[in-house]
Amino acid sequence: MFTIFKLFFMLGWVSFGGPAAHIGYFRQTFVEKLKWLDDHEYGQIVALSQFLPGPGSSQVGFALGYKRSGLSGAVAAFLGFTLPSILIMVGLAVIASQITQHDVFQSIVHSLKLLAVIVVADAAWGMYKNFCKNTLTNSLCLITAVALLVAPSISMQIAILSIAALIGAQFLKSTPTKQADALFKPSYIPLCLFFALLVGLPFVAHIMPSIALFNDFYQAGSLVFGGGHVVLPLLQNIVGDQLSQDAFLTGYAAAQAVPGPMFTFATYIGYELLPSNPIMGSLIATLAAFLPGFLLLLAVLKNWQTLAQKPRIAGALIGVNAAVVGLLVAALYQPVFISAVFTPIDFAWVLGGFFLLKHIKLPIIWLVITFVLAGIITGLI
Repeated sequence: MFTIFKLFFMLGWVSFGGPAAHIGYFRQTFVEKLKWLDDHEYGQIVALSQFLPGPGSSQVGFALGYKRSGLSGAVAAFLGFTLPSILIMVGLAVIASQITQHDVFQSIVHSLKLLAVIVVADAAWGMYKNFCKNTLTNSLCLITAVALLVAPSISMQIAILSIAALIGAQFLKSTPTKQADALFKPSYIPLCLFFALLVGLPFVAHIMPSIALFNDFYQAGSLVFGGGHVVLPLLQNIVGDQLSQDAFLTGYAAAQAVPGPMFTFATYIGYELLPSNPIMGSLIATLAAFLPGFLLLLAVLKNWQTLAQKPRIAGALIGVNAAVVGLLVAALYQPVFISAVFTPIDFAWVLGGFFLLKHIKLPIIWLVITFVLAGIITGLI
């Protein structure tokens, strides 16, 4: 459990770039380097995370910890990956007005966005080689990328992934296995707890501010498909007039700048919304935002392999995996590339960093250090 925590804790400090980049970091660490699982198993986990509400990349990390060491491993993975971001967001909430507009800070953020371009490109290429091996899967990848580039919305993403699943179930069916006839049974305790909180919390939210805060963020976490960027408008509706627009946008900028899951934007907002005990507000909001997605994941993860052995389900996963590659390609352009690469020099940094990663095999931590130092020097001059 400590080993899992340590691995994810280290990743939590260097995983810049949002959900698409996190999938790349996880794949590089746990598939390529540590070989905890192969690309096929990893692809199944990524596909599952795309169909459940909640923080997609954090659900992938949670599932990796669960696969390695059960529930304790899942909790260790979540705490390790999320703790660095929580600590940074709390610190930024305390000193927000003094640091986020500083030139050096802005320059470091820009450098790390360039690094995210490299990581997402590497993930997209690696997954493409593994999941797009025939005309149909290549077509699903291309159609997904084009559709999300033309009409980038969460409804389009869900529609495309659903269509890919249906096509895969019909035309990419695998050969039945011995386990194919096994009955899939969800884990009812986390499933019942998810619905009990979803339905019951609104009735008791008025009792005290901390329960109301937990309810607001739990409802938001239950409705988010597609990761951190999607939770932002929901949180803005929750906050309303309780927080100034400047403070909200400062937190939004910080959430994009720090490593780890963007759902820790809830950490920043919780700090501001419970002034009587801001640290407790941060912890309550963070737990409430992440909890729904994890409860649903626990409900299906234990028997997910049984379900995935069924020929039509396996075919659906092949289709979804191909579409997820297209999703990553679209994310590589918007928001990752266009929010980072503005000049030829920026693109030169991306090419150089990709060369260091793929050909020199420079570890990610050294790439992060390199780009941070470049950001500091650029900001100072």
